[in-house]
Amino acid sequence: MEIEIAHKKLSKCANDERKLKAQFGNLMAKKIRIRLDDLKAAETLEDTRYLPGNYHELVGNRKGQWACDLHQPNRLVSEPTEDPISEDTNGRYIWKEIKSIRILEIIDYH
Repeated sequence: MEIEIAHKKLSKCANDERKLKAQFGNLMAKKIRIRLDDLKAAETLEDTRYLPGNYHELVGNRKGQWACDLHQPNRLVSEPTEDPISEDTNGRYIWKEIKSIRILEIIDYH
């Protein structure tokens, strides 16, 4: 899957292991790297559905975004770059048609 990172600072961090560890610590850096590698290896978002990390759609004011677990309570939040996001007849997003995402942030939104 194609991945872009929304913010320059996060992009620099994600592409430099030393900066990643300095910013987030060893455990979080390891989880971030695993999740990014999983996303890169996936062909579509559907491929992540059953991977460790609990990839899930968000609701409410974050509808249209997805998250996966890092080190509790932090999440890696992304959104599809497809516009519009494909939906089925019931208004549910079609994960297998999402082939590129934008990483928005790493956050504890709870």
